[in-house]
Amino acid sequence: MKKPFMLASIAAIALSCGSSQDTTSTQQNIAIPKDVNFYAEGITAAELKSDLMQYASDEFEGRETGQPGQKKAVEFLKQRYIDLGIPAAKTDGNYFQEVPLEVIKTPEVTLKVNNTNFELISDFVSILPSQSGTINTTDMTYVGYGIETETYSDYTGLDLKGKVVLFKAGEPQKEDGTYLLSGTKEASKWSNFRQEFALKRDIARAKGAKAVLFYAPEIYNIAANRYGKSRGRMSLQTNEETLFYFIINTKLAETILPSIAKDTHQQNIQTKFNLEYKKISENFNSENVAAFIKGTEKPNEVIVVSAHLDHEGIKNGEVYNGADDDGSGTVALLELAEAFKAAKTEGQGPKRSILFLHVTGEEKGLLGSSYYADYDPIIPLDETMVDLNIDMIGRTDPNRKSDNRNYIYLIGSDKLSTELHTISEDVNKSCCNIELDYTFNDDNDPNRFYYRSDHYNFAKNNIPVIFYFNGTHADYHKPTDTPDKIQYDLLENRTRLVFYTAWELANREHKIIADKASN
Repeated sequence: MKKPFMLASIAAIALSCGSSQDTTSTQQNIAIPKDVNFYAEGITAAELKSDLMQYASDEFEGRETGQPGQKKAVEFLKQRYIDLGIPAAKTDGNYFQEVPLEVIKTPEVTLKVNNTNFELISDFVSILPSQSGTINTTDMTYVGYGIETETYSDYTGLDLKGKVVLFKAGEPQKEDGTYLLSGTKEASKWSNFRQEFALKRDIARAKGAKAVLFYAPEIYNIAANRYGKSRGRMSLQTNEETLFYFIINTKLAETILPSIAKDTHQQNIQTKFNLEYKKISENFNSENVAAFIKGTEKPNEVIVVSAHLDHEGIKNGEVYNGADDDGSGTVALLELAEAFKAAKTEGQGPKRSILFLHVTGEEKGLLGSSYYADYDPIIPLDETMVDLNIDMIGRTDPNRKSDNRNYIYLIGSDKLSTELHTISEDVNKSCCNIELDYTFNDDNDPNRFYYRSDHYNFAKNNIPVIFYFNGTHADYHKPTDTPDKIQYDLLENRTRLVFYTAWELANREHKIIADKASN
């Protein structure tokens, strides 16, 4: 650690323009004590670079989940925590949380409608890694666009428990071309495939549907190419999915309902539907890595700081190093842990506990964090106060309109806790003067970043979250995402922001309240 410095020193190292938020009468003016500045100064660009040059090197082979490079990565993280003197989070002393996974192969599927055979990939594509099963029915239900909101529903009066449900892409329009839901000429999220793909499925599943057929002719060939072949899709072994979810082509859709292109009204369809589905998979294990600093006064109130440890591996002989995604978040966690450990060693330990959680399988569908949050939380979820998730904080977004490089996208800070959002902003004003950009926090963000990193598996369990993110760039998910392209001054400043925020959350008098959480 370097010598201590006062708050004015932090202002001096701010990289460019001030905060994007003007000080108002509601600002809490959080006072940053001298000791936290001292420990924050120990988070340096040089140390972040030293770790990342190794972690995102070719030696780690792109850290693909379950592969030798990923095993090297978890051993690296384990040894770093041992060297720092930070114990494992698990009571048995093991830094690894085994995550049971499976590689999904192309299923064996027989599908008949009115005794006519339809072929996997040619006519329909299986989207979910469903369990083996059969369906034999003559009673199907068409629900138009498959939409349900507070003001509009395609499901009114329907009982879908155990039913086969058919819906199509898009949303209703008036004769003048105005979209019914938005009231404008602009389509909503219900016409954006990335969003409607999941939204419509989840509504049907929640209503008890046994199988869902999604007619999306404009993207069928893309879906067939992405999902139709055996490419080693991964899933949790504990995934007990019983919903069958298929995207279907026009031939199959019109066999079930000839008028589907124009028809938008819900109706029961008397059609013979026979499905035999056999799941084909191979099992293996991967690992989350978890270290823990116990709180001095309120140890059963826990702040989780998370980042994913995996990346894309090796493709066509090229290593996908994943320096920004998410090597930057991974090494940030190590620096955060070192700073909190130094404070604890010197009698300034956090009042609340902190879990440093490196999760596997994020690139395969948030698998490590899903296993942790949904099946085997090391820390009970009712003792988990917040998750601060770091995924890509070492670069800049070339499509961002502002010239200020000293920014960070924040996602989710206000979605479950008003208090968390206020604390986040006030801490930044007191310490770091980073421009907090909420572009991707919009509920209608077509990129759906809120749902695409590991914080979401905490948020869906009503745990407040902040997702720190620099946006994508030309090297995103490419072999050119290398450590020489990281902007280490930005990585340092952003990591310090997370540290100050975690420090405030860990040491404040009262636990934050999730006032916006659902019941």
